[in-house]
Amino acid sequence: MTDATPTFPLDSAGEVSLPVVEVLTGRGFITGKSGSGKSNTASVVVEELLAGDYPVLIVDTDGEYWGLKEEFEVLHVGADSECDLQVGPEHAEKIASLALEQNIPIILDVSGYLDESEANALVREVASNLFAMEKKLKRPFLMLVEEVHEYIPEKGGLGDVGKMLIKIGKRGRKHGLGLVGISQRPADVKKDFITQCDWLVWHRLTWDNDTKVVRRVVGSDAADAVEDLADGEAFVQADFLGEDLQRVQIRRKRTYDAGATPDLGDFERPELKAVSADLVDELEAISEREAKRRDRVAQLEDQLEARESTIDDLRDELQQARDMSDMADQFSQALLAAAGDGDSGTVAIEEKVEEIREEKNRRIAELEQEAERLREDLRETRSAKADLEARVADLEEYERAVENMDELREAVGRMNDALGIDTGDADAKLRERLEDRNERVADLESEVERLREQSAGVTVPDDDRALLEDPDVRAAIDAAIEASNTSKRYVTGVVAAIVDAGEPLDYETIAEYLGVSTTGHVSKASSSLQAHGIVTKVSKRPAVIDLNRSGIADIKARNQRRERAQKLMEEF
Repeated sequence: MTDATPTFPLDSAGEVSLPVVEVLTGRGFITGKSGSGKSNTASVVVEELLAGDYPVLIVDTDGEYWGLKEEFEVLHVGADSECDLQVGPEHAEKIASLALEQNIPIILDVSGYLDESEANALVREVASNLFAMEKKLKRPFLMLVEEVHEYIPEKGGLGDVGKMLIKIGKRGRKHGLGLVGISQRPADVKKDFITQCDWLVWHRLTWDNDTKVVRRVVGSDAADAVEDLADGEAFVQADFLGEDLQRVQIRRKRTYDAGATPDLGDFERPELKAVSADLVDELEAISEREAKRRDRVAQLEDQLEARESTIDDLRDELQQARDMSDMADQFSQALLAAAGDGDSGTVAIEEKVEEIREEKNRRIAELEQEAERLREDLRETRSAKADLEARVADLEEYERAVENMDELREAVGRMNDALGIDTGDADAKLRERLEDRNERVADLESEVERLREQSAGVTVPDDDRALLEDPDVRAAIDAAIEASNTSKRYVTGVVAAIVDAGEPLDYETIAEYLGVSTTGHVSKASSSLQAHGIVTKVSKRPAVIDLNRSGIADIKARNQRRERAQKLMEEF
């Protein structure tokens, strides 16, 4: 570590310092029992980075980090009304963009979500977007995750969030994306994550299972001493320190401690720094679009439910009519039998029975027609719902393109200023052209809808071998290979076996075709192909799969919509 490498101190005396780049891009772990000072240490790290204008993103599981806003301009988002803005998974891409491209520090407060799955989806999508953007930007950036044992547990399987965090831990460093996990129970955190960390902070731990982790990772001496550490005192372990292990009293955080245990004194909320209104407006615009989409979908679902209920009522009424018809037939037969062949009332009875039967048949026909009409309405409503969702996706992509054009114009202006070029009327004409284009938005939206309707006529080749030569199908197979956790040989082999046989095949037959004795790789390859719409499972026991022609048609239709939308946006 050279003198030019920026560092920041952990203690008041400045005797133990951490290098900024190692913290921003590396993997860290901070642990200690409740009250030992682990969250204070995490806040000290964040304060020092923010003081150096290095933005971070904090996954706050307990709502303890908003006190940072006392000194720093931090965007606080989550589910509570105390947040700057309420957000959901639909905001994930924008949140990542604000953090990486606009250097906005963010507290992702997941403590207020009643639906755990929504909170997990938000964390997963934000982490995924950070990772994807960092592959291009490669800007040093740190993501801190509180209660990391909830996402990366030692026991049990990993959820989607845990898998994404493990991916960042393994591959984020080379892209500039660092990760710090914080937990009060190191024994509950996946040991592979702990042992791969570049720097670790061990506060007081007393449970046997936790001290065993210290003994395994640090050593026996530290494990014996970790139970006696004072509040705020810790062992700091890192390869880049002068000594591999240092005992240090970490300073108190400077900002308000929102995670402190409440006492009997008066609670006084500090004055907090506000974030830019423009940032909030951008996120609110996303919220409004999502709310409109959900309202329309909910409306269509209500219509579906109402029509399905009406169909059920009509079925019941139809069954009752049939039951009454049977009863009428039985009654008429009984009357005829009682009247006898010579009874003068026989003819009148037969006429009345025939009249009842005709009325019954007419009513049944009416009910069947009404049921068929409602079934057709139901199909149309379902189709309208699917079309609406596809159109929303197309228009959102279009809106992003319009935003990019505004950014491009601003970039051109900055470049002209830097080069000393006077665009003069050209810039005014450009603005005028952009205003003219804005007036065509409604026309373009209609064109998108028309093209979507045209895409419904997608044709899929009848010949299976010709099907494999289709560019869209090959691209989908390549995507399945990329996503599969088995080799390319098995993914392509599954498709080749079905095409060669010309009929659905079970896993054992495919395995025999590939020359393997077990079906494990066949199952993994089939799952990936099924997820990408190439094959479909026609039977579960035994597992039988076939080419998914409707799925392939959907792939081609989706690609056609994307290409046509791209052409429209390029024209715009």
